Amino acid sequence: MGSMPIEEQQKMEKPLFSAEANSLQYAQSLDAKDHLRSFRSKFIIPSKTNIKSKTVSIPEDNDPAIYFCGNSLGLQPRAVAEYLQTHLNTWATIGVNGHFRKLEDSPMIQWQLLAEHAAEQAAPIVGALPSEVGIMGSLTMNLHLLMGSFYTPTAQKHKIILDWKSFPSDHFAIESQIRGHGYDPKDAMVMIGPDDGSYEVSTEKILSIIDEHASTTALLLLPGIQYYTGQYFDMKTITTYAQSKGLIVGWDLAHAAGNVLVQLHDWNVDFAVWCTYKYMNAGPGSIAGFYVHERHGKVEYVDDKPVFRHRLSGWYGGDQVGRMNMDNSFRPSPGASGYQVSNPSAVDLASLCAALSVFNATSMFDIRRKSVSLTAYLEHLLHLGPSDAFKIITPANPEARGTQLSILLKPGRIETLFDMLEEAGIVADKRKPDVIRVAPVPLYNTYEEVWRFVQIFNEALAKCEAK
Repeated sequence: MGSMPIEEQQKMEKPLFSAEANSLQYAQSLDAKDHLRSFRSKFIIPSKTNIKSKTVSIPEDNDPAIYFCGNSLGLQPRAVAEYLQTHLNTWATIGVNGHFRKLEDSPMIQWQLLAEHAAEQAAPIVGALPSEVGIMGSLTMNLHLLMGSFYTPTAQKHKIILDWKSFPSDHFAIESQIRGHGYDPKDAMVMIGPDDGSYEVSTEKILSIIDEHASTTALLLLPGIQYYTGQYFDMKTITTYAQSKGLIVGWDLAHAAGNVLVQLHDWNVDFAVWCTYKYMNAGPGSIAGFYVHERHGKVEYVDDKPVFRHRLSGWYGGDQVGRMNMDNSFRPSPGASGYQVSNPSAVDLASLCAALSVFNATSMFDIRRKSVSLTAYLEHLLHLGPSDAFKIITPANPEARGTQLSILLKPGRIETLFDMLEEAGIVADKRKPDVIRVAPVPLYNTYEEVWRFVQIFNEALAKCEAK
């Protein structure tokens, strides 16, 4: 993370751009000074032909598409093919011994320890101790499993405070957990939304909602970054305040992990979950991660019987020393690994470890430094265009956003605009009816791509207005 405190790292000022900023040469000059410019070569960038193909094709290494959709699915690191082939060769040649035998020339360790190895590599990305991170399943599955431990409602305290526009999977998980405990979601789900006419939810409003419902609330569960607007919540302040009012605090880091600086351990967060297919680039539906603070992972023994926080237990959460004894006496591993439930997919872990090898070659501080600059450049160029044609609903403050900008268009423009972007080989995503999300990812996107995107975007807006 670098030597400076996390609070200082977070306070990266938005850069100022000169009067010549809206030129290809200026964008190329920024790329020439980019401290992460070599990382682009670590990824396979689809060509414009590839991205439009309707058949399986071989990746082309020319005329690259502009891929601004890392907030939905990150591009493939070149290391993935090597790691997956190594895994397949290991399976094919030594079979079950791959669980226990470390091969000297393999980029991975034996399968039995691969999840713990991935957790160790992922821990710096979310600001956690290695023992506080686990790798298993999917984000929603992990959310259910952790809520099985951390959502312990009573007749007096059974509410869950959540985001007004939480991602559907989170909303459904929360709703079903509440119903499963015999409570009514209409009463128990407290949704925090922005004030009328705004898209940003202030920290002050979140704290006021906590005050209002603290006596009847069991859990606060919010996204680190709101997927629709791209707002990055003040996790440290919110966590500290909610816990001071007696609430358990969990965070969904789907859009935050690998995107912004996070310090789960230092911020004393109780638990968190994240996927790995967005900014962490491990592949579609790839194996997910979770975090449990070390205080909740303690295992103590009284008369040789383990005492630990209740969780939905499974065989893979058992202490590695006795896991193979098969005696049906659950003795959990200390830390987050004690919350794992089953043998994780080695194929998924191979892909994740390959993606994490890219992060291991840099730091979240350096990634964030470019992200702040790259996103600010995109914002700057957009504001040079027609000001009445759209509105950026992502906060302007770089401390309150990641690399995503959400652009709210006038009604009826989105399909025409997207058709033009796709024709030009530009990939972003849309949230109907009128929002497009644009995410220039610092590990593989460039300032020149930002400049070229804005030129096409402005042309598309002009075409929409001419209709």
